[in-house]
Amino acid sequence: MTKVEFFTQGERITGFRCSGHSGYGEEGADILCAAITSAVRLTECTINEVCGTRAKVRVNEATATITLTLPATCDDEEIVQATLSGLMTYLVELREEYPDFLDVLEV
Repeated sequence: MTKVEFFTQGERITGFRCSGHSGYGEEGADILCAAITSAVRLTECTINEVCGTRAKVRVNEATATITLTLPATCDDEEIVQATLSGLMTYLVELREEYPDFLDVLEV
């Protein structure tokens, strides 16, 4: 199962951690893992490359984990928050379709 945790402080999303393989399909051909990975990568690229935010990103391939942590303040805070909210919304919708393979939490 893939587990995605969104970290918040008040109304602000401060980052997320995505870990594990969904187990929906064979590793390397798992469409759910591919959808999650693609959305997470798009979010990270938008926040860091497009918005210029210096979010800390850690990848651990051995545990299939990616963690993104925002700095205390962002120049494009509204866009960054909209991007993270979009990721959360997308993953919650995927969870509704694949509840045995994806868990999304707000912590």
